[in-house]
Amino acid sequence: MAEAEEKEISAEESTDESEEEESEEEPKLRYERLSNGVTEILQKDAASCMTVHEKFLALGTHYGKVYLLDVQGNITQKFDISPVKINQISLDETGEHMGVCSEDGKVQVFGLYSGEEFHETFDCPIKIIAIHPQFLRSHCKQFVTGGKKLVLFERSWMSRWKSSVLHEGEGNIRNVKWKGNLIAWANNMGVKILDIVSKQRITNVPRDDISLRPDMYPCSLCWKDHVTLIIGWGTSVKICSVKERHASEIRDLPNRYVEIVSQFDMEFYISGLAPLCDQLVVLSYVKETSDKMERQYCARPRLDIIQPLPETCEEISSDALTVRGFQENECRDYHLEYSEGESLFYIVSPRDVVVAKERDQDDHIDWLLEKKKYEEALMAAEVCQRNIKRHKILDIGLAYISHLVEKGEHDMAARKCQKVLGKNAALWEYEVYKFKEIGQLKAISPYLPRGDPILKPLIYEMILHEFLESDYEGFATLIREWPGDLYNNSVIVQAVRDHLKKDPQSRTLLQTLAELYTYDKSYSQALQIYLTLRHKDVFQLIHKHNLFSAIQDKIVLLMDFDSEKAVDMLLDNEDKISIKKVVEELENRPELQHVYLHKLFKRDHHKGQRFHEKQISLYAEYDRPNLLPFLRDSTHCPLEKALEICQQRNFVEETVYLLSRMGNSRSALKMIMEELHDVDKAIDFAKEHDDAELWEDLILYSIDKPPFITGLLNNIGTHVDPILLIHRIKEGMEIPNLRDSLVKILQDYNLQILLREGCKKILVADSLSLLKKMHRTQMKGVLVDEENICESCLSPVLPSDAAKPFSVVVFHCRHMFHKECLPVPSMNSAGQFCNICSAKSRGPGSTILEMKK
Repeated sequence: MAEAEEKEISAEESTDESEEEESEEEPKLRYERLSNGVTEILQKDAASCMTVHEKFLALGTHYGKVYLLDVQGNITQKFDISPVKINQISLDETGEHMGVCSEDGKVQVFGLYSGEEFHETFDCPIKIIAIHPQFLRSHCKQFVTGGKKLVLFERSWMSRWKSSVLHEGEGNIRNVKWKGNLIAWANNMGVKILDIVSKQRITNVPRDDISLRPDMYPCSLCWKDHVTLIIGWGTSVKICSVKERHASEIRDLPNRYVEIVSQFDMEFYISGLAPLCDQLVVLSYVKETSDKMERQYCARPRLDIIQPLPETCEEISSDALTVRGFQENECRDYHLEYSEGESLFYIVSPRDVVVAKERDQDDHIDWLLEKKKYEEALMAAEVCQRNIKRHKILDIGLAYISHLVEKGEHDMAARKCQKVLGKNAALWEYEVYKFKEIGQLKAISPYLPRGDPILKPLIYEMILHEFLESDYEGFATLIREWPGDLYNNSVIVQAVRDHLKKDPQSRTLLQTLAELYTYDKSYSQALQIYLTLRHKDVFQLIHKHNLFSAIQDKIVLLMDFDSEKAVDMLLDNEDKISIKKVVEELENRPELQHVYLHKLFKRDHHKGQRFHEKQISLYAEYDRPNLLPFLRDSTHCPLEKALEICQQRNFVEETVYLLSRMGNSRSALKMIMEELHDVDKAIDFAKEHDDAELWEDLILYSIDKPPFITGLLNNIGTHVDPILLIHRIKEGMEIPNLRDSLVKILQDYNLQILLREGCKKILVADSLSLLKKMHRTQMKGVLVDEENICESCLSPVLPSDAAKPFSVVVFHCRHMFHKECLPVPSMNSAGQFCNICSAKSRGPGSTILEMKK
């Protein structure tokens, strides 16, 4: 029990074990036992009261001692006040003056840093003392004491102290709190508030439960601010607000009045109160009934944070405190003191002083870590990085990773490594080895850093070997994703070769080996593997690394793999692999040779002219549909050779074209008629050449063939006089659709007549329009001014003296002459023409316009 009592109090100790296991709600406060000098004091003495200042603590004991302590509990000063219990200690706001009262009636008020002092011994115990908060000021040298009556002491101008009774007759004064100009005190009947300036008592708040002994269950008072008083007595809590009374209501009443803004009951007896923002901290004395013994016993006191409401309250948190000797303590033995401006609460008992603090971010993280909420702890540390002092984000992250590994969530743990380890290469390597120990290198592989930082090559090689042993696809993926400079390439190449000996047909390993060769700049070896595998990246590899010298003896392989891509690549890089070289390499594969030369010819009709003779045979053998277009477009093709090949293979259309191109049109026409028996084609051929002899041959051949005659009658009307054909038709010959053919001939004739008449009308209309235009042009005036000159003498056309008579000749071509400068027209020419334009054909612009004055 003694050992347990010596332990520091924590939030976890402050709750029952069963409650702790079930509750997931984070406590609002954390607790520490005030140790150092306090421990020494309470081993020999017992605490009776304590007052808190922001700079120090003042502790009174049952043996009449007053100790000044720092916030860690170290003794800084000691005062022997009395041989009996110290009842109350009071400090002003500056902490420079102290008032002390004891059970033997002694009262002392003195300066901690000055010589001023007040000593007085009364004939009854003095329970309370309170000095003016502004005691340092000369006009505020006041304090009150409470025993059987409440007495005010004031220092007069002669430095003497005078006393006056503020209240008596209602039992012992048991508590006093002074705030600003207001004094609140509690006696056996209730709580009073006094305005020290006007010496008027503002109100009386009676206590609710008069059955409780006021000495055993004393009243707790605290000022939340200068006008809000909180009263706790028994189980009742009242929050009172001091307000100004309206001038019209004052009369004989005090200037102020008190309004109870909130009133509610607690579950246990109240030992102390303290404000916390808009909430309330309540120290409660707890009595519980034993099921076995059927009697009450003192339980651990509780510290609750509540939210006051008008008629009830809401519990925010509740902690049971394990203080030393709580089994023997009574309600009056506990006190709750607090430091204004700081969220520090001191729970004082005879054998213990416990400090309650609002939990900071470090405490919040502690609780999250204890509850194994590592993700939330990490987020909280990142958000409030500047405010945490005891924790480091890295330590939390490492703990989180270890926790995930323990739970078997290896992928999640590996993913968190990216965020937690960041650029710390040493930690990365340490974590990788931890994953290796548990056989989870594959889990961490996707998250390893690949640039900043870069780990030791051994780390990456270790993971690659792991994949190579069990997962070829995963190994290939890492090789593609990881830069080649992360590991020793030759080591991995050798490892892949060793595995290929066991599995030589593995496409995955072969492809990966090709990529490794590429990283190692062994492009020829990589290209050989790609071609063997017929891999789509072979062309990209050639382009990217300019491997055209390496593929000069592999053209057939490339063409077999993808002839279209291969030809495009070869043609795009003629400067690196010549046309001649490609044709030579494909000599034994004429079908591939044809594909290459055909694409070359489509790009440029002249680049492969030396191979056009060869192409005739290639087209004839592998691509006859493109033979005729080739013969038409090629200007370098030997026609005799082409004709020979086409005649050997009986290619009629190609032979007809070649005969026609060589000037043997009659033979070509004869072939069309005799071989193709296509009258339309024969007629088109005759139309194309428009030769009378060809038409004559066509008519002679067709004269005894009715279908041919029908075709001629339908098509030659615009080229040959149909009468010539009709006269040659033998009598009695049956000609299919003769009537329709004759009708068509007549329609064609009528159409020609209509076209001629239409053309005539258009010509006449255009001539008339142009004549009108010429007439309008010739009727327009011509501007003559001082800038115009005679084209003959080059002097101004208009004389300087406008009064003198002058004569100017202006032609429609805009050339101007003085009349006397023009030559006299000859007898043969009735008109006169512009000398300048006379060399040109005379038109509308050469006629004369004469101006006289």
